[in-house]
Amino acid sequence: MEASQEITAQLAAMDDWRSETLSRVRALILEADPEVVEEVNWRKPSNPAGVPCWSQGGLICTGETYKDKVKLTFPKGAQLEDKAGIFNASLEGNARRAIDLFEGDTLNARSFKALIKAAIALNTKPKAKAKPKKGK
Repeated sequence: MEASQEITAQLAAMDDWRSETLSRVRALILEADPEVVEEVNWRKPSNPAGVPCWSQGGLICTGETYKDKVKLTFPKGAQLEDKAGIFNASLEGNARRAIDLFEGDTLNARSFKALIKAAIALNTKPKAKAKPKKGK
């Protein structure tokens, strides 16, 4: 089964507000850039279905479901400009940022898609070449 089919099956199996929330997030990610690749990572005995992930040129974000929330983690979130202030978790770290969505929360679609596009731009930005040392 392809990752996108696995994610669809995971969402159907939950059948509650978390499924609806993660389905909406997934749709916004794919609206932001239809070239985004869906993956399922980090399978383990406590979570055999794994974690839905979206990438392009590197990991953009993960979508984990917990009993009380849906957590969207951006591994390079600290490097992204968040003008709308939608990151609301993992704010202290030097790398990650996250968005915790609880039942009844709404996500600003325009700001979220801008964040997805910024994460893709960061992942696909050409790497600077190391300058040769002088005298060699």
